[in-house]
Amino acid sequence: MTKAERITAVHEAVHDRVDDASERLRGHVDRIKPRLRGWLHAVTFPLAVAAGIVLVVLSPTPETRVGSAVFAVTAMLLFGCSAVYHTGRWSGRTHGVLQRLDHANIFLLIAGTYTPFALVLLHGTNQRILLGLAWAGALAGVAFRVFWMGAPRWMYVPVYVALGWAAVFWLGDFAQTAGVAVLTLIVVGGGLYSLGGLVYGIRRPNPLPRWFGFHEVFHSLTIVAFTSHYVGISIATYSLR
Repeated sequence: MTKAERITAVHEAVHDRVDDASERLRGHVDRIKPRLRGWLHAVTFPLAVAAGIVLVVLSPTPETRVGSAVFAVTAMLLFGCSAVYHTGRWSGRTHGVLQRLDHANIFLLIAGTYTPFALVLLHGTNQRILLGLAWAGALAGVAFRVFWMGAPRWMYVPVYVALGWAAVFWLGDFAQTAGVAVLTLIVVGGGLYSLGGLVYGIRRPNPLPRWFGFHEVFHSLTIVAFTSHYVGISIATYSLR
């Protein structure tokens, strides 16, 4: 056996051992993770698809249809990918890809939520600034999670929250254009997303670890937050009919 062949054999042996260890670890995680892990988002996904179609079809102008479609697609990506990732049992490489997509989709949904609000409620420079800030931040966040998946939670969770509240500077414009009801729905949705980020970051509360743990609390909060923003976007969009 040549030196190159020995190196190749050692490399393959190490690779096989790592794969075996990863499989054992994933099996252990599968046994201890709550049984509802991922199923909340799995149920929400078809509802988000239906709600998104309704929003796009009933949007009165080309501009509002674009905003509604972006919001709907990013929501479908988040809930669909999360459901697939959390409910399945995947090989090491597939698990890594799905995990990156799952985390990256949070940034995309943040920007996707800003898009219809900016298109409907803002104009001119303010509209361009918010859209540019939201999507530049989202793309930077996606790159951050894709290329540094091992970043600690205390580092990347605040990034989600900070981008999520970037629109705070335009809340007055939102209230003036759409009224208190839409503003309230925007703030409530943002608050619920932030609370979910806190729960995810500190892993508390963890009420029923075998069925409904801290991650399920986090997922529940994202669903309610999405609903709040969906209603707000619907009111703002349909008011133009």
